Amino acid sequence: MSCRIIVTQYISLDGIIEDPVGMEASGLGDWTGPFSRGPEGDRLKHEELFAASALLLGRRTYEAFAAVWPQVTDDTGFAARINTLPKHVVSGTLASGTWAQTSILQGDAVRQVAALKACSEGDLLVYGSAALLHALIPAGLVDGYRLMVYPVVLGRGKTLFPQGAEVRLRLRHVRPLNDGIVWMEYAAAA
Repeated sequence: MSCRIIVTQYISLDGIIEDPVGMEASGLGDWTGPFSRGPEGDRLKHEELFAASALLLGRRTYEAFAAVWPQVTDDTGFAARINTLPKHVVSGTLASGTWAQTSILQGDAVRQVAALKACSEGDLLVYGSAALLHALIPAGLVDGYRLMVYPVVLGRGKTLFPQGAEVRLRLRHVRPLNDGIVWMEYAAAA
């Protein structure tokens, strides 16, 4: 029994992790501009979430999601799905979760996630969580990347890949979306 860890991110052309949809209103990010992933991008994100068996999050991403998603309702079932999926949170400071189906992974992140990966099935999606990714990527625990690349260069911010890490990827799919956005899916190369 084992699962795949899939990183799903919105990034700029220079590899900066951000969420352009609504970030300017929340004040949480530096992304500005009228970018929308459109109906096709929404469908891809919907399919991705419904194919996942759980979420893997760092504390900050978890707290941001837990503050918003439990109150969201929609006609697509996305909110219901994200609210009922198991959530595994890697944190050295969070004692318990407030969002349904939350378990806290404390201690060594790499060891905890490796154990989770070995005993779980399906896809574990990682949203946000740059610090967590910077621990998992060099340890070889990430199996794939689904990236929505936006046509902006930010020049600063949190990067997807840790500095100095050698990461080899194999391109699986590329799909242009609206507003110059490109959906790319990569597998981690052996």
